[in-house]
Amino acid sequence: MAAAGAISGTGSGITGLLRLRRPAARNPAIAAGSLADGGNPIWSRQLSLIHLDRSFPPSRIATAAAVSKKDGLLRPVAAAASSSPAEGSDHVGEAEVGFAAKYPALVTGFFFFMWYFLNVIFNIINKTIYNYFPYPYFVSVIHLSVGVVYCLVSWAVGLPKRAPIDSDLLKLLIPVAVGHAIGHVTSNVSFAAVAVSFTHTIKALEPFFNASASQFILGQPIPLTLWLSLAPVVIGVSMASLTELSFNWTGFISAMISNISFTYRSIYSKKAMTDMDSTNVYAYISIIALFVCIPPAILLEGPQLMQHGFKDAIAKVGMTKFLSDLFWVGMFYHLYNQLAANTLERVAPLTHAVGNVLKRVFVIGFSIIIFGNKISTQTGIGTCIAIGGVALYSYIKAKMEEEKRQLKAA
Repeated sequence: MAAAGAISGTGSGITGLLRLRRPAARNPAIAAGSLADGGNPIWSRQLSLIHLDRSFPPSRIATAAAVSKKDGLLRPVAAAASSSPAEGSDHVGEAEVGFAAKYPALVTGFFFFMWYFLNVIFNIINKTIYNYFPYPYFVSVIHLSVGVVYCLVSWAVGLPKRAPIDSDLLKLLIPVAVGHAIGHVTSNVSFAAVAVSFTHTIKALEPFFNASASQFILGQPIPLTLWLSLAPVVIGVSMASLTELSFNWTGFISAMISNISFTYRSIYSKKAMTDMDSTNVYAYISIIALFVCIPPAILLEGPQLMQHGFKDAIAKVGMTKFLSDLFWVGMFYHLYNQLAANTLERVAPLTHAVGNVLKRVFVIGFSIIIFGNKISTQTGIGTCIAIGGVALYSYIKAKMEEEKRQLKAA
């Protein structure tokens, strides 16, 4: 199971859960020579472990710490284990470099492509299901159920090994999982009620809610430049909403509640910092969120599903397609979130921000093409203005975070 993480402050996907990982302590002597230059924190941790192992001679530690800065990634250029300490030799052989190390740009590009591809496929299948099976609470449960089964199977085979959880950590993760569950369900209610493109346009307002929460709830001052960059987002969403042909209040309000829920999730993500790896954190949050989503699905949609919901869906598309669609929509939901985390862990914050904006553009564009959604000129212009505002906000925020990191590293 690939590393999956969390929810970013500027996106509604899994990217922000990465905040749940507390930065690992690093040896200052090594960190100063690696992370300060924009290196990879994973290699820094590995080198710290070598440094703490007294069985390694100093000369071999220095060799292991040698790095190449090509493409902005840290990579070992020599293998420290080419000869055993018992032999008393300091001879170091060349490390075998794999494809990922030789062509990091291609690998990162492939991750971006798969992230976008899986996201688009998920949105297409998801909306297709709602066209003949309009039960978003139940479908939300299916999304999480397939992901939880995937996590349990991965734990069973040891990929990765399940991390133990105690009551203290559980208390920290429950608020995050609740926000995740509510945001996920309300997003699907909106997807079922209006066009996919319109839901994603409304969800472009999420940075505005995050900035508001940071300023007025957490007491963290937001620079004027960030507030100004959010003006096009608010204006664009307003323009798009006024003339959206598929507009209805259920879809609009549900998408807005989703924005608020993901903002709540982001706030508690900062408070729930943990040393557990992001893959296990996401697995536990998915399990908790599943238990949160089941009761409303039973109460709000259970009677209708038992009376005619399942029968109508099977009559329209057949049992095989119905079950197949439910399985694959859940699988693509889990996999695209995993790929998002894997991708974002490989790139700088600015690239992350741009990638998140482009993902939304891809989803909106493909949904309009695939479903043939008719949009007014004003809606199209408003959507473009909103996406442009999100891009500007993401760029400014990423630059500010990068400057903070450089100051800390210095």
